Amino acid sequence: MSERDRAIGALAGLALGDALGMPTQSMSREWITSRYGRVTTLLDAAPDQPIAPGMPAGSVTDDTEQALLLAGLLIDGAGRVDATAFADALERWEADMVRRGSADLLGPSTKRAIQRLRAGEAPDEAGRDGTTNGAAMRVAPVGVAVPVTDQDALLDAVVQASRVTHNSSIGIAAAAAVAAAVSAGVAGESLSSALDAAEHAAAAGARRGHWAAGGDIAARIRWARGFVRGRDRADLADAVADVIGTSVAAQESVVAAFALAEALGDAPLEALTLAAEIGGDTDTVAAICGAVLGAHHGVGGLPADLLDTVLRVNGLDPAPVADGLLRLRHGSST
Repeated sequence: MSERDRAIGALAGLALGDALGMPTQSMSREWITSRYGRVTTLLDAAPDQPIAPGMPAGSVTDDTEQALLLAGLLIDGAGRVDATAFADALERWEADMVRRGSADLLGPSTKRAIQRLRAGEAPDEAGRDGTTNGAAMRVAPVGVAVPVTDQDALLDAVVQASRVTHNSSIGIAAAAAVAAAVSAGVAGESLSSALDAAEHAAAAGARRGHWAAGGDIAARIRWARGFVRGRDRADLADAVADVIGTSVAAQESVVAAFALAEALGDAPLEALTLAAEIGGDTDTVAAICGAVLGAHHGVGGLPADLLDTVLRVNGLDPAPVADGLLRLRHGSST
């Protein structure tokens, strides 16, 4: 498997997980069961879906769209992301979503940060208390673009991509964990090594940005990996949903994604469909898990029929984006 296969896999896995979680996002486990039963494939969103009512099977959400937005800024900026330009792009994205009639808009941390930026606050201050999962859900392109072996460069890139909306110790730690796991996967490291890299990057990332009270991301990932190891599917679902949590808080949903990667890393589709069933921020949990496992298994390790549907429904082609990010990884923007 080539580096390019793994890079494409990271972006494709993110989109696949996002699409699997789309019809169940912001729903309880009981509500999901009553509307869909077991989630084993891509599904149309139910008419009473709170974020994406009636959306066709295979559709992606803000996770994929904002990740691709960030990827474009990285490529166009030769690896650098201007905070104000990023905020502008996110506002334009939300305006387009409103025009399309979608309720899938900017998250609470991002919305608050942009409002502060427009009120005249500095970019480094605007996202000072962003502790939700928004930076982590869209950071996978940074992991493709920057080698995990240069942790300082990787963390600098994560901070650039996160600071305007999630410039807190928790927000940056969560994003750093995702970027490091993806980068290690693209490099061909084992899944265990990639998850170890996530822990190390989260610990370093927690020393960046404004301190925020809350559970330490690195410590929670380390604990969660041990907590879920060896559990059967039903017990695993309870462990993730009831104990780790699946809310938009980074200490829950981001950690849940790593827990599923640990427990079901050899079976990507099983990991992603379980993420879609457990309630809460299912699209983000599945998208992050998909990016990590896609980087590890490569695009060929993802279910081709489902992935083809996602790419067709959304008009996506991750290969050129992956190629542009890999040029940055190897020191060339041309």
